[in-house]
Amino acid sequence: MNRAFTYIATSTVAGVVAAYIAVTLFTSPPQPSAPTPRTSSSLIHKEGPVSYASAVQQAAPAVVNIFTAKITVQKNNSLFNDPIFQRFFGDRFQSQPRKKLQTSLGSGVIISNKGYILTNHHVIADADEIRIVLANGLTLDATVAGVDPDTDLAVLKTDTKDLPTITIGDSQGVQVGDVVLAIGNPFGVGQTVTMGIVSATGRDQLGINTFENFIQTDAAINPGNSGGALINAYGELVGINTAIFSKSGGSQGIGFAIPVTLAKGVMDQILKKGRVVRGWLGIAGQDITPALAESFELKESRGVLVSGVLDGGPADKAGIQPGDVIAKIDNKILTSSHDILNIIAAVAPGDKVQIQGWRDSEPFDISVEVSERPRIQERQ
Repeated sequence: MNRAFTYIATSTVAGVVAAYIAVTLFTSPPQPSAPTPRTSSSLIHKEGPVSYASAVQQAAPAVVNIFTAKITVQKNNSLFNDPIFQRFFGDRFQSQPRKKLQTSLGSGVIISNKGYILTNHHVIADADEIRIVLANGLTLDATVAGVDPDTDLAVLKTDTKDLPTITIGDSQGVQVGDVVLAIGNPFGVGQTVTMGIVSATGRDQLGINTFENFIQTDAAINPGNSGGALINAYGELVGINTAIFSKSGGSQGIGFAIPVTLAKGVMDQILKKGRVVRGWLGIAGQDITPALAESFELKESRGVLVSGVLDGGPADKAGIQPGDVIAKIDNKILTSSHDILNIIAAVAPGDKVQIQGWRDSEPFDISVEVSERPRIQERQ
């Protein structure tokens, strides 16, 4: 009996041990449950904003609607003004000129809490009355503090202080593909926000302004948006909406804004000096083409051909002549006549520049003292 009991107990223990070893060695551990896939909303929150409302809320209070009024005199072209009729009846029946009130609209951006507003020159040009309307509906009278037609910019002033101002961004850091939003008053419907991306930077030679360095965007810009804000995704001002390229008059996805760095520089000069001071040579030029390079026996089709020199101007006094080819200014190589315009404009009047080029296939090197660029009214 004892042997039988010992045998049974030994077999039982061995079986239990064998079962434990088998379970431990051959049974795989439980697998962790598969992670729950992220929803589309969580992906969006990880990769980028789903709304630009905070940027708009930050910038929109500083964007104003601008309403202008101008009185024009309109002559009546009736039969009574006909010379033959007046020959027989004199001026007895001649009608008097009629006055007509013309109104226009645009947008502007409050830059300073002292009441200074940036907008486009063409928005307020020749206006007899200017009023601004804030996003909260407050209406204020404004006056012109200064204008710069060469960049199509103007600075307005209102006597009301502590107005909401916009945060100035870095337009030099703007890159193609950046998200931007245009805020303005298109067609007078009220403040509107449109979104797009930066399509290009440094656009020039478009024939819009004398000095051009536009940010191109596909954010919808329409009549009434001019002078409004182009902001980045953080609500910072990067440009002043100015113009569109369109065959229909409406937005076709090609809009242009003046970089805020350029606009702020113009505004600072206007407030300090009353005008924008730029350098000037007093020449007209055209780009060198391969045909012109061959005609003038030039080794490279690069530089600017002087086509005209203003009598008594800085270039004329220094001895620059029509037919000269300018290759460099202060060792800066020229690729177009636009380069001369920008280089000289940045030179302070009274400073000298060194101009290198060719005259009758012979090199020349002339020092020219730059004068102040005449204002548009003085050049006409």
